[in-house]
Amino acid sequence: MKMEDLKDLFVDELKDIYSAENQITKALPKMVKTAKSPDLKKGFELHLEQTKGQIERLEQIFKELGESPKGKKCHGMEGLLEEGKELMGEDAEPEVMDAGLISAAQRVEHYEIAAYGTVKTYAELLGMSKAAKLLDETLKEEKDTDQKLTGLAGKINVQAEKAA
Repeated sequence: MKMEDLKDLFVDELKDIYSAENQITKALPKMVKTAKSPDLKKGFELHLEQTKGQIERLEQIFKELGESPKGKKCHGMEGLLEEGKELMGEDAEPEVMDAGLISAAQRVEHYEIAAYGTVKTYAELLGMSKAAKLLDETLKEEKDTDQKLTGLAGKINVQAEKAA
């Protein structure tokens, strides 16, 4: 795809995010299975449902743009999720594993916060107020998830420090 203007870049970035979100929906069930903390498991389960809604919002934006969401792979997310997969293969105490899972999940959240903040700004500049509103809704959810993970880390990291 040749990018001639901001709208082309906007569509390209949306495709990247769409790929990232779909990758996340495949990774979260594994994180739920690996987590030992009931609160962390619940948080990952809720985020999986939230991610499905975020994908629906993206699909709504693509429909309004008359574009397909397919055609791009988010290599950044692929790398972040690969690091998380490697972590889940480690032999770690349960509390230490949970602390590591929070760390991996927050890296993903920060990547998403950056991506959604950028495309929301593009949508605003392009006068696409409906898309901007949908993207802002997702951005708020990503920031909220990051805050919830920070809250869980306050307890779980202390438990990990006392492990073994």
